[in-house]
Amino acid sequence: MEVIHGIDHIERQFRNPVLTIGNFDGVHIGHKSLFQRVKQVADSLGGESLVMTFDPHPIKVLYPGNGPPLITPHEQKVELIEGEGLDALIVVDFTRELAKMTAHDFVRVILYEKIGARAVVVGPDYRFGHKRQGDIPYLQQLGRKLGFQVHVVTDLTIDGNAVSSSAIRELILAGELQKARGMLGRDYQVSGHVVEGRDRGGRLLGFPTANLKLIDELTPKPGVYATEVFIDGERHEGATNIGYSPTFKDGAFSVETHIIDFSGDIYGKIIQVCFVERIRDEKAFSGPEELAAQIHKDVQRAREILSRHLAESEG
Repeated sequence: MEVIHGIDHIERQFRNPVLTIGNFDGVHIGHKSLFQRVKQVADSLGGESLVMTFDPHPIKVLYPGNGPPLITPHEQKVELIEGEGLDALIVVDFTRELAKMTAHDFVRVILYEKIGARAVVVGPDYRFGHKRQGDIPYLQQLGRKLGFQVHVVTDLTIDGNAVSSSAIRELILAGELQKARGMLGRDYQVSGHVVEGRDRGGRLLGFPTANLKLIDELTPKPGVYATEVFIDGERHEGATNIGYSPTFKDGAFSVETHIIDFSGDIYGKIIQVCFVERIRDEKAFSGPEELAAQIHKDVQRAREILSRHLAESEG
């Protein structure tokens, strides 16, 4: 996939380009249905399939410090889109100046003149332009005038609930990782640098942990989770605690993963942690011995969950 950073860096003419436009936070199954339609329409026109997204996320520019945490950092979003088999990804620099562009100018200048769109694929609630003034009827009107098609893809639903980034975000924050998986089409993942922790896991409890300084913004509800841990691309099983270590009463928030049957030195590395299933709430214990006994149970439970999960994935 060709990745183009910035509209001004488009240096060639696309062949009958068909594109979809959006923030695509999470790159969930609803987004993937848009990508599939883009590829289908592009095939029918003998054209190229394109995705347009924005960096930074518009919320970060328009409402700095007030937006919801992102499901996928930009780099991970690009990586996930690259896996969808499209021809090109255009990453548009989102600025306050761009936010002021009228709906008409966005379509004429960017979609028509810069890209030369032959077809545009959008979801049913698509809005665009300054203060979201443009809607689908207006896009269709401009399409008839400028000579491009507009295809509207119906929202996907699961158990009557529309698949959306906001719904997935709420599920992750609530610790409902299995439901989130259904909408994402994969396990929710965070990445982080392994940093020096408080040296309690191995020394006091007998369960050494990797303490993560997260790259991601969205963290599941505090508690203990069965997780898959990827180190240099290699899968390991893990049990991850998110929270404030109430047994030790120091009040510091942390994300700590015990990587099962692993003893390598990974300080300074970036690792990925995929959340498979929530095991229990975080709670205070009477002391290190009671906590260690509970961690032993958590690890055994994580082994069972992850063994079943792997079998289901391979089946």
